[in-house]
Amino acid sequence: MAKLVRCCSGAVLDVVVDLRVGSATFGRSFALELTDENHRQLLVPVGFGHAFLALSEQADVEYKCSGYYDASAEQTIAWNDPEIAAAWPLKIPIVSSKDARE
Repeated sequence: MAKLVRCCSGAVLDVVVDLRVGSATFGRSFALELTDENHRQLLVPVGFGHAFLALSEQADVEYKCSGYYDASAEQTIAWNDPEIAAAWPLKIPIVSSKDARE
């Protein structure tokens, strides 16, 4: 599903990766800082993975989604997947148990 993401309190680094097999940009990632001060929003299209890292002590992130949540459609990619090589600013982040599964 597509998502429109914003950080309404604090700051996050939002990372998006192209998961569309056959796409010219398959496996490439893009990162954008979203904060309550810069008011940026990020549209994550269908076929893209999405993750974020809190850059502030506290951060609230809001999503507008193009569909309803379906747990059976959810997949997890390791935050440090070497094929994606996202440029995370931390070497050892705190990762939720849900996101830690590969």
